[in-house]
Amino acid sequence: MKIAALQLSTLPLSNSKLNEYLKNCSEEGASIAVLGEYVLNSFFKELIKMPKYMIKEQSRHKIEALEAFALKYNIVIIAPIIIVDEEKIYKCIGKFSNSGSEFINQEFLIDFDHWDEVTFFDNEANSVAKPMIFTHEGFTFGAINGFGMHFDPIWLAFMRENVDIVLLPSVSTFGSNQRWNEVLKTRAFLNNLYILRVNRVGKYDDNEGSLWKFYGNTYLVNPDGQIENTLGEKEDYMVIDIQKKDIHEARQNWGFHSQLRDRGMI
Repeated sequence: MKIAALQLSTLPLSNSKLNEYLKNCSEEGASIAVLGEYVLNSFFKELIKMPKYMIKEQSRHKIEALEAFALKYNIVIIAPIIIVDEEKIYKCIGKFSNSGSEFINQEFLIDFDHWDEVTFFDNEANSVAKPMIFTHEGFTFGAINGFGMHFDPIWLAFMRENVDIVLLPSVSTFGSNQRWNEVLKTRAFLNNLYILRVNRVGKYDDNEGSLWKFYGNTYLVNPDGQIENTLGEKEDYMVIDIQKKDIHEARQNWGFHSQLRDRGMI
């Protein structure tokens, strides 16, 4: 099957650009499209300065558009989005398809002094990892926001459900690309699955001497832990082909899943 990765910065109010990208992806045969973090909404440092009603309106506008595009192009769209509900603000990952919309709260939030999502968002901390998992065209998908890639319970949940492909929207910056490369190559190899990391692009100037540059470098990691199909640092998109046989071969060759199942660990 074919999956599209859209490497974008925060989208404008107009949906014409998003429409054009999704149209192209559909024409190239993609049945799933993935957007990066803080693409449907403003970047976090801008978001925390916005009134709640503006955040809610921004999200409502994009949700309506994605629901319409999912129907128009018969495509599943995976995209992080902010949900405002009864004065509470949640950071979620959304799934838009011709059968409706689904939103799951991000399980792990960034909690650094310079980037404190934990304090701002109202996501509840669960004792058991329950990431988004769904099936499509014979493949089992998992979808998580980028920061979740650091936490083992997420990957154990994917292994228990025999996930074939992890869709990983991210908002990486500050020269962290090499670290992300090594972690995701390891995760893909140990779980023998595909990982599609979709990172946003663009810049944010905090007016305090720091320029936040989101470097893109969207790519696919194969089930043997090798990076394929890399985009550069500018706005772009790509449509990639996923092969089920590559997943089966990797799992048969290495046997990590079978050992864990034989011992009742997953």
